Amino acid sequence: MEKELVELFEKVKRAADEAAVDGGADSSPEESRCLDVLKQLKKFPVNYQVLVSTQVGKRLRQLTKHPREKIQALASDVVQNWKNIIVRETLKNKNSNGVNGESVKDESAGATANGTTKSQRAESVKVEKVSRVDDVKVERMTSKIEEVVNTESAFAEKKVERVIVLKTEKSSSNVAGAAPPKLGALIYCKDSVRDKVRELLAEALCKVSGEVDEELRDEVNACDPYRVAVQVETAMFEKWGRSNGAQKFKYRSIMFNIKDQNNQDFRRKVLLGKFSPRTITDLAPEDMASEERQKQNEKIKEKALFNSERGAPVQASTDKFKCGRCKKSQHLLSDANAECR
Repeated sequence: MEKELVELFEKVKRAADEAAVDGGADSSPEESRCLDVLKQLKKFPVNYQVLVSTQVGKRLRQLTKHPREKIQALASDVVQNWKNIIVRETLKNKNSNGVNGESVKDESAGATANGTTKSQRAESVKVEKVSRVDDVKVERMTSKIEEVVNTESAFAEKKVERVIVLKTEKSSSNVAGAAPPKLGALIYCKDSVRDKVRELLAEALCKVSGEVDEELRDEVNACDPYRVAVQVETAMFEKWGRSNGAQKFKYRSIMFNIKDQNNQDFRRKVLLGKFSPRTITDLAPEDMASEERQKQNEKIKEKALFNSERGAPVQASTDKFKCGRCKKSQHLLSDANAECR
């Protein structure tokens, strides 16, 4: 039983970590898998001894602070159920000990002929005192358990945050094997306008694999075009709002350059993460142009600069002139040419 409980918890933890990293989507397969295993964990038959030996309750407490609200709510429900089991079994054990003590004392009191009523009253008072003491001990034990669990929860929460940061950094640096699992299909947000933008972006990014050379194909295939499409659309929506609003021309600029058949360079850079989703919204049109187009623009600028300089008024490059008589070069301000007069 203990082994099965620990295995279920490990499945929950792995799925929860993956769901926490995938922060750009409203829902994800990782979140659904985590919720399914949490439901199995909730139905799993546990008792005080198993919970104490495995310490799963303390470790599960960290999920009550998970970024996903559904995971957070279900994990809190499971933890509360387990706490109730611990308190209930503790009270049951204490009460059974009190009853045994009472029966022993009643038997010893019945053996005495005189003072039967007094002994029964004394025994009843003792039982009441024992029950009160037991209640106080249970309350102290419960508060102590909660204190330990809260301490473990704070430590585990910091550990989860660090894991999320590390996984996000690895994902942004395109390290093989560190990225979250690829999406099998596009994630929709139930907004027809936004979903259309995601479909167009995903359709364009899926073409990159067939456009690159063999040396880049493995790196491209390791990327997730559906996830990148969702992240780019989310970044544009968070900064500009809906694409049919006042910022529709900014949407069109990015969409045109990503879908442009002659701009494979920008499409590839977006998929490989050369431009992060939030950075894309700050790019100027010339920054999104292909490498060939950027070179052409640079030549046009150089030519325009050259023509503008050539069209300026002619300026003398020297203060000397050649004398028509003696053929000598003389300064304009000198009187050396007086001898030729």
